[in-house]
Amino acid sequence: MNEHVLSCLRRAGSIAGEARELGARLVDEGIRYVDVAQEIESHIVSKGARPAFPVNIGVNDIAAHFTPNYDDDSKFVRGDVVKIDVGAHVEGYIGDTATTVEVRTKNWQRLIEASEEALRMAVEMAGDGVAANAVGGAIERSIKESGFRPVVNLTGHGMNQYNLHSGLTVPNIDDGSASRMRLGMAVAIEPFATNGPGSVSNEQPGNIYRVLRERPMRDKKALELFHQIEVSFGTLPFCERWCVDLNREAPALLHTLLRHGLISSYPQLREINRGIVSQAEHTVVIVGAKCEVTT
Repeated sequence: MNEHVLSCLRRAGSIAGEARELGARLVDEGIRYVDVAQEIESHIVSKGARPAFPVNIGVNDIAAHFTPNYDDDSKFVRGDVVKIDVGAHVEGYIGDTATTVEVRTKNWQRLIEASEEALRMAVEMAGDGVAANAVGGAIERSIKESGFRPVVNLTGHGMNQYNLHSGLTVPNIDDGSASRMRLGMAVAIEPFATNGPGSVSNEQPGNIYRVLRERPMRDKKALELFHQIEVSFGTLPFCERWCVDLNREAPALLHTLLRHGLISSYPQLREINRGIVSQAEHTVVIVGAKCEVTT
């Protein structure tokens, strides 16, 4: 990894971290999800970076892959447990980070602290040659010692330029994997803790998409939007909100692109028994025997 790449990762991570903290402050009773998402994304742009993916807002049993549409009037209510998952990129190099906040109550602080403590332990372990399953085992033990369960089918992940999920997988349990962290890797470590059984299932789409490939189609408007999406977002995830800025007919055109297989949608990930889920996440760069936290 050269100094320019490391500089981009550090800058992206710093901006993502700022955006995460902004989001945590904005979440409150009566505030609309969409206003928080747009404020976070605007902050990223104002700092000279770009969102690496739409802000994920996971409320209560939703662990990941939901972002509000432009016309979503959903508001936070007292007692909500809210995951704010934020990504920023500089020249395609990504900072990915998340935190969990509780709206106006203190009923779930131990659960929130469980994922935070697991993240602290994982970050302390991360370094060149460290086995990913050993990190996962530490996350698993930490969360279980707190009285909760790790979400076994959610993982952290390696990241490359313009590629949010690449290479290394960092489990939240000891899954026996032989993969190891290596010098120069950028890795998102993200423990999820729950009071449920500890698994998520795919639910309805969460308004987040990615490009698959261009195919012949007769709908010229939909194809034009597809080309705009490719130019604007490339290989990184995008959402309906962003597409409406490109074309007011985007909601209908996105359905057309989905049907024809030019794009795919991410399903919301919900705890299988509707357990409450907390999340904590940092991006680290493996710089030696230890790692550097960028977010």
